[in-house]
Amino acid sequence: MKKIYLLLVLISFTSFSQEIALVKYSGGGDWYANPTSLHNLIRFCNSHINTTINPKPATVEPSSPDLFSYPFTHMTGHGNVVFSESDVQNLQKYLKAGGFLHIDDNYGMDQYIRKEIKKIFPDKELIEIPANHAIFQKPYLFANGLPKIHEHDGKRPQAFGVFIDNRLVLLYTFECDLGDGWEDAEVNNDPIEVREKALKMGANIMNYIFNN
Repeated sequence: MKKIYLLLVLISFTSFSQEIALVKYSGGGDWYANPTSLHNLIRFCNSHINTTINPKPATVEPSSPDLFSYPFTHMTGHGNVVFSESDVQNLQKYLKAGGFLHIDDNYGMDQYIRKEIKKIFPDKELIEIPANHAIFQKPYLFANGLPKIHEHDGKRPQAFGVFIDNRLVLLYTFECDLGDGWEDAEVNNDPIEVREKALKMGANIMNYIFNN
């Protein structure tokens, strides 16, 4: 029964390989932050790295069976995050079956999200991802690893991950604010080179998902 379930999940990922979704989590945090970011990232990827991602990202709750329709899911926000037991069980199945979750701390999420990640993977640790990992190598080279997009408190940007059988299944970007760099230009008034850097790093993430 388990093998049949996993096969159906893999078929689902194959059938909807160009769909991505924003995770609508509970706890009171602003899961809806950066409303233009995924739209812009999709547009950039479809134009520059030959993806054919649906221009309109979906919204999905972590306990929903619809989660398995999206090979890539994204979370962001500034505040509290709470995963219920059903959220945790569904996320575990999703990530073990081939799904991918990117969590982008929009400054203020860190103190909450780490304990929720631990609920999903109680036997694993968040590992800092080295600059020589494939996610920083192609199609755009980030020789020093995760780029800094927005400066808040002088800390260096860090990319953390959870791996299953050497496959990165959860990426947590901290002290970086990639999503702000993906937003419409007038939202944060970022210089074009900063927005390009953020979008290129986002394209690397998408490339890792769809081509590995």
